[in-house]
Amino acid sequence: MTPVKTSIALALTATFMATSAVAKPPLRDVPEIDDALLMVAIADDLRKNCDDIDARMIKALSHIQGLKSKARSLGYSDEEIKAYTGSKDEQKRMRARGEEYLAERGVDRKNDAAYCTFGKQEIAKGSQIGVLLKAR
Repeated sequence: MTPVKTSIALALTATFMATSAVAKPPLRDVPEIDDALLMVAIADDLRKNCDDIDARMIKALSHIQGLKSKARSLGYSDEEIKAYTGSKDEQKRMRARGEEYLAERGVDRKNDAAYCTFGKQEIAKGSQIGVLLKAR
């Protein structure tokens, strides 16, 4: 191998090792995953608590699988994904984020009528939440 080729090979190896050593942020700090899961969590809560709203289960499951695939493509293992989604602390944090999200939009989660109206509006808009739901 020529000295130039050896230098290039060493530089590429060093670059690969340096980028491999960089720690990934926790999934909660990856907006494209965490924010999308927030929308799923709100949609799930709406379908559970509003009698006139159902889930589009196949769409929701497909969306969740897509998020898992995205997380894997970002270098997260199935174990890391399960630890994130199964964590009681993360679920609690996600509930708090959901409350904040709703409050920012003037929706009181404890007011069932207003909450369900919000869900119907999201369905009508075709929002990230609405596409996961359907009116009965």
